[in-house]
Amino acid sequence: MEYISGEKERDCIFCRALLDRDELTLYKGSLSVVVMNKYPYINGHLLVAPKRHMSSFDDLTTEEMGDLLKTIKDSIVILRKVMKPEGFNVGLNLGKAAGAGIEDHLHFHIVPRWHGDTNAMTVIGEVRVIPEHLKATYQKLKPYFEALGGK
Repeated sequence: MEYISGEKERDCIFCRALLDRDELTLYKGSLSVVVMNKYPYINGHLLVAPKRHMSSFDDLTTEEMGDLLKTIKDSIVILRKVMKPEGFNVGLNLGKAAGAGIEDHLHFHIVPRWHGDTNAMTVIGEVRVIPEHLKATYQKLKPYFEALGGK
């Protein structure tokens, strides 16, 4: 309901995270940032983006691509350790037609998965059930991301 009735964010969530204006930022590395998805599909749904604001995959430098993949790998290792998922969906939606909710700043989704995590509520009721509050998940994950040495 907060999302439906609340004021919509107009500035880039990733750029805002870099300016310390987002309470869901887990990691700021030299070239990448990790934030929790404020409207997750499931607990632990993370977003990994380059620090540089860009919408095209073609604009990534080789160094940025390497850093993004390393950050995705580190994020999966942390999620595996803390949340013990049985699998992951990792993906990138390029452009509005491909489902990008934030099309102006390239970002990857990391979605932990468990057997049976999709139920009738999701399929029939078009409702997602998130069993743990975002801030509780944040508190569990933050120390592991701090150990990576980012800000």
